[in-house]
Amino acid sequence: MSISSVVEMIMEKISGANLLTAGLLLLTAFVSALVAYWRTTEDKSFREFFDFVFPNEIITHPSARADLLFWVTKKAIMPFLMIPAGVTFVVAVGYATNRVLSTLFQIDPPLFQGPPGPVTIIIFTATMLIAYDISYYLYHVAQHRFPFLWELHKVHHSAEVMVGITKDRVHPLDELMNRIWDGVIPGICFGIWTLLSLNLVEVTIFGVNVYVMRNILMMDFVRHTHFKISFGPLNNVILCPHWHQLHHSVDPRHYDKNFGLMFSFWDRLFGTLCVPHPNEDFKFGLMERNARDYQSLSGLYLLPLKKMWEHVARRFRRTSPDASEPTQSSQP
Repeated sequence: MSISSVVEMIMEKISGANLLTAGLLLLTAFVSALVAYWRTTEDKSFREFFDFVFPNEIITHPSARADLLFWVTKKAIMPFLMIPAGVTFVVAVGYATNRVLSTLFQIDPPLFQGPPGPVTIIIFTATMLIAYDISYYLYHVAQHRFPFLWELHKVHHSAEVMVGITKDRVHPLDELMNRIWDGVIPGICFGIWTLLSLNLVEVTIFGVNVYVMRNILMMDFVRHTHFKISFGPLNNVILCPHWHQLHHSVDPRHYDKNFGLMFSFWDRLFGTLCVPHPNEDFKFGLMERNARDYQSLSGLYLLPLKKMWEHVARRFRRTSPDASEPTQSSQP
């Protein structure tokens, strides 16, 4: 990677849209902190507010330090891993869907000529959001159901405290696999849309992509903090931060619950919804003997790969004619 490309990447990061996104993210976190503080604290002062937002037992926790180191190193190495953007897989699957369906039904796309109108763009954006959301839900369920995927997803669940950037505590291989899977359902949806109209673009809000705005509104950063934020009646549609925090709980009652990304109705529909008590506290992390091994960079980057290989090796041993070792189930 040349110096000019690095400079170009930095300039892209500090563009107007990205600065607006960062500002909205910080504003959302600040307002959420104020709301959570106001609801849970009686003696109010600036000092108390600061201690509430940055509690010493969380900020100095080994898991918080691991989050910071992982976040910094991952930001540094991701450009060199050259993992394709999620939209690459969506476009590839969309193109294949377009070709298959147009050949199968003898369609000469697009069916509607000219630029899409505002109603078409809004409907297109809504269907793509739903496609991405159900795609995330299904992959998230698979991450908890299949030991091979769980070893990667365990990196995210190994956080014993939540500090906002915990949202990015995702193994690079897990991120790649997630992007590949996200190309399937959204890609098929996109491919069907290209049969109807070309040059489709999602809605932008104040110049910010709707998917970025979605992450801000669903408070992806806040849901990975200790702020207990609920949306009241909107919880029936949008998964609030407090409900997602329950998903990280080590309480066996909370295992395999609240898988959703933005919408909560998938969990309700498939029977995986669990509604916490107001202001309910949770203990986060892994209930495993080697849980603390995930609080280091080697544990976050290398240990999951080692454990995945062990699963593969055990599978081959079980399928071999002389295999006699008993199987071992993985933690839910």
